[in-house]
Amino acid sequence: MRILITTDIEGVAGVVHPEQTRPGNPDYERARRLMTQEANAAARGAFEGGAREVLIGDAHGAYRNLLPDELDPRARYVIGKPRMLGMLGGLETGCDALMLVGFHSRSLATGVLAHTINSSAFARIWLNGQELGEAGLYGALAGERGVPVILASGDDAFAVETRSILPDCRFVVTKQATGRHSAISLSPHAACEAIQTGAREAMTATGSTRPLRLKTPVQTRLQTMTPAHTDLFCQWPTLQRLDAVTLEYASDSVEHAVRVLNCLSAMAAMLR
Repeated sequence: MRILITTDIEGVAGVVHPEQTRPGNPDYERARRLMTQEANAAARGAFEGGAREVLIGDAHGAYRNLLPDELDPRARYVIGKPRMLGMLGGLETGCDALMLVGFHSRSLATGVLAHTINSSAFARIWLNGQELGEAGLYGALAGERGVPVILASGDDAFAVETRSILPDCRFVVTKQATGRHSAISLSPHAACEAIQTGAREAMTATGSTRPLRLKTPVQTRLQTMTPAHTDLFCQWPTLQRLDAVTLEYASDSVEHAVRVLNCLSAMAAMLR
């Protein structure tokens, strides 16, 4: 089996503050090492569970956070952007299951460092009337290709939010959210042990884990953080503005819907 492990940083044990997620300061350098360790823990569990090949995808910020020289040498590393499938770079090579490591709650929800794709631009996102965060969006993208999410790690708010849309997934809670920038966290060692065990056990249930599938065509509704973002995004001719901060568009697939969102996120940089 080929397993894709996609890794974010906000859900990693010990990470609670924006400075830990942004290059250019010592807190980030430590956090990226913790992120690398949790990715390795998932890889070890996947191999112990029978994986013949593991891809570790860097899926935070510029997608250049994991420390390549500290990654499990048996795995291959998916790095850099832009890439067609965003946080799921590597899925296009053909994968049997997906693991989400270090994930977080959706924008405007409870949970440590909660956001969806772009914290400065996107407030809420609905696909076919269902509000989704990154785990839901990318879980549905994987599901469109028949790939199930078998493991997800992050804080307790993320697990509660996501269980309803990924009911067959195994969740590993690395910290309890006590605020947007505070938590009661496992130690890095304990978090890695839990992720490794969870990944190994998740591998045994791969055949019975159902992919997340959405009906097509897909109707996407996006609420932006400011009217200026809606002004900008609706320069795209196929996007329809509904009010000052809301727009919508139709897509033939989840992949198309997510790729449009990632393009809008890139466009938003001009308003910073």
